[in-house]
Amino acid sequence: MDAAASPEELAAIDAHLGPPEDGWTGGARDADTHRVARSGRAAREQRHLLIEALHVLQAEIGWISPGGMNYICRRLSVPPAEAFGVASFYAMFSTEERPKTVVHVCDDLACRILGAKELCAELEATIGPEGTDRGDATWHRSPCLGLCEQAPAILAQRAGRPDVALGGATAASVAAVSVPDSTMVCAGADTAPQTWDPAARGDLRLLRRVGHVDPTSIDDYRAGGGYEALHRALEIGPEATIAVVKDARLMGRGGAAFPTGVKWEAVATQPARPHYFICNADESEPGTFKDRLIMELDPFAVVEALTIAGITTGCEQGYVYIRGEYPLATERLTHAIAEARRHGLLGPDVMGGGLAFDIELRRGAGAYICGEETALFNSLEGKRGEPRNKPPFPVQRGLFGKPTGINNVETLINVLEVLRIGGTAYATLGSEGSTGPRLFCLSGHVARPGVYEAEHGATLGQVIEMAGGPTNGIKAVLLGGAAGGFVGPDRLDVRLTFEDAKAGGYTLGSGVVMVFGQDTDLVDTVLRIARFFRDESCGQCVPCRVGTVRQEEAIHRMVAGRTVGSVDDELALLDDISKVMRDASICGLGQTAASAVQSAISTFGLFRDGGTA
Repeated sequence: MDAAASPEELAAIDAHLGPPEDGWTGGARDADTHRVARSGRAAREQRHLLIEALHVLQAEIGWISPGGMNYICRRLSVPPAEAFGVASFYAMFSTEERPKTVVHVCDDLACRILGAKELCAELEATIGPEGTDRGDATWHRSPCLGLCEQAPAILAQRAGRPDVALGGATAASVAAVSVPDSTMVCAGADTAPQTWDPAARGDLRLLRRVGHVDPTSIDDYRAGGGYEALHRALEIGPEATIAVVKDARLMGRGGAAFPTGVKWEAVATQPARPHYFICNADESEPGTFKDRLIMELDPFAVVEALTIAGITTGCEQGYVYIRGEYPLATERLTHAIAEARRHGLLGPDVMGGGLAFDIELRRGAGAYICGEETALFNSLEGKRGEPRNKPPFPVQRGLFGKPTGINNVETLINVLEVLRIGGTAYATLGSEGSTGPRLFCLSGHVARPGVYEAEHGATLGQVIEMAGGPTNGIKAVLLGGAAGGFVGPDRLDVRLTFEDAKAGGYTLGSGVVMVFGQDTDLVDTVLRIARFFRDESCGQCVPCRVGTVRQEEAIHRMVAGRTVGSVDDELALLDDISKVMRDASICGLGQTAASAVQSAISTFGLFRDGGTA
């Protein structure tokens, strides 16, 4: 492209990437530049810096201009067409000029039933429809922002200033974050209502430090037992550490429930080098916020656990891929990584044990699909977040084509408890097929929304009571998030274990327990779920790209009374679409895009015989 970057754009990119080394990578061009190209391979290997460079432009300038993108492409030797394809893929990037402040107002499931619809109506009346340019600010509706326990929530992207995420949002707070000189900061879990009983702290394992230690102090963390698990792992060695994790029968907490020890062993035994380990902190499932709370209030635990995973599986480099909508968690983890490095707990000689391991933090940019592990790899490599076919599996060929381990935040911090009490002792907690404690995200119509810890085997009703019980009766409960399913109030006695969920036809997913009171419009809820998957499909495979659109269209027709054929015909079409997406989609997004819709229809008879509650 011929477009030139502005001085501000040049300064922002150079501050991030460093000064250009020659004319091919953004420097001044001379006669030799057009005849000789040097270090081409090294330049191309910088492709993984593309998304971070786009973040810099977005954060400093407020949008990604053709000139700014052109300069990034020269610096990283990326074709402009490819860079545009990446920038236009992620919702937090704008390739069109827009106001300096953009306020994203969540109107997803939890926020929708707790005031977001009314907030959006008020903003339309006072400011104008979403996208209205009010000088330096505008607003848009947004999918889930991961602040479900503080619904309704907003996220403000502010050029030249830090992003701000706020819960308990009102029209006044939207106006406040939009003021050019506003100094508002994130109100994350620090200011959220306490979500556990202090008297029960002795029973907590994963949350025992949350609210008890200073999340910005490594000394406070170590005084609370921090880094004892890493010391133990270094003491017994990688093979014994993997054996302990296998003895614990720890299953992944991200939804797939794969045995953690088996995954670690598979990475460790791969002959190809190097190995990588990734903490998947891109929790974007509507209703899920447990990982955010851990990262905000116990960030050193995430760093320690990822370090254990890395050195145990023969990795020297780890990554935390964190959701872009989590500014406070990003700040806390960035600080924790730097502090760990400063204290010799990361780097060339971790804790004096003779092993090297370091961590880089990379931000997502608003793409639910990047929670899928292979889409996450592509994103880390500076590409569109599109899933890859399997096999090969990540443990064989993952990030940069090398063996890669990946776990989410909750899975990793469970390893700290495994090493603290031993694998055999850990395996006695919970049930036979679902060992250990579990974090549940309680939101919606409950008295005390928040993150709660319970051993596997607790019933759904018991977990809801931990959050103070329902505030308006129970019409439905969504388990597992938008990719999960609904159950009725007659199933509060179901046990929350992997084996019970499989036998009972429900799912634990990422630990979502969202309660819908008696006044909830379930049709509106199902429509929002359908819209979510339509918007979040990456579009790579036809079953998902087309199926999510057709699913939403069919629901809209039934709601409007303009069915093609009878209601039964439309429901049969939805069933067919569900089966095709489940059986033929490349990844879990398409495979589960109809799960909640189908469960709502089968459980509550939506659209049948007037069943539109």
